Amino acid sequence: MSTRPGTGTRTDPETAVLTPDDLEFLRRPLYGFLTVAAGPVPPQPRPVWFEATAEGTIQLFTGPDTLKVRRLRRDPRASIVVASPVGERERWLSVAGRTTVEPEGGQELCARLFARYWDLGDPARAEELSGMPAEDWVRVVIHPETVRRFQN
Repeated sequence: MSTRPGTGTRTDPETAVLTPDDLEFLRRPLYGFLTVAAGPVPPQPRPVWFEATAEGTIQLFTGPDTLKVRRLRRDPRASIVVASPVGERERWLSVAGRTTVEPEGGQELCARLFARYWDLGDPARAEELSGMPAEDWVRVVIHPETVRRFQN
């Protein structure tokens, strides 16, 4: 890890893999901001729930006919940026790479992420979740090619 002159901030060099420290950070219930390649259109990041896998990929669930899936089928490049919340020391992680759209495992990922991001003890949240796994979901998997990080 290096310190940028005059800032007191630390950055790691760019890598192509997620480190154990990165994976620990990504296991927290933080929002990621997903951007997919859009050709001549400026990228439009969207907040998403995500999961870092033991294999070092990032996955999220979405409907099979969403705009992001249609764009990824044309151009499979995407990135996700995850940042620490306000009140904590500044930290962010950016992962970019090719994606695959997987037809299997979307319902299971949906259920895991609902339990991670929402208090399912809240009856309203639990009721909303009850119908979600039955819907048709796909998994979008980002295979890291470039990982950048910053920690203050």
